[in-house]
Amino acid sequence: QLQLVESGGGLVQPGGSLRLSCAASGFTDDDDYYAIGWFRQAPGKEREEVSCISSSGGVTNYADSVKGRFTISRDNAKNTVYLQMNSLKPEDTAVYYCAAAWSPTHHYIPTQYSDYNDWGQGTQVTISS
Repeated sequence: QLQLVESGGGLVQPGGSLRLSCAASGFTDDDDYYAIGWFRQAPGKEREEVSCISSSGGVTNYADSVKGRFTISRDNAKNTVYLQMNSLKPEDTAVYYCAAAWSPTHHYIPTQYSDYNDWGQGTQVTISS
């Protein structure tokens, strides 16, 4: 089981930027591959996937609502995944979570919510003037 810790949330004005980090630990096998996803949940709404990145870092996906504004990346030497968020809008306000999915290949992208087994505790992002 992996341990995931998110950081970087905060309060910013509309149009501003934030970079979230997801630090992973607890790897037991260097040959295992893990894709990482970012999710968010706003009050009264269901949790939604924002973006995900393959273990290799070479394959990424984004929700339509964040395409062109958010960029996901990873530094495998540091076991850390980043979510750069630009042009933030009030509707981006939510608790952001990262999650890990064991992957059969280095370039695998999870297709189901149930693929993600390990979750962080979340970090609050608030966009307000």
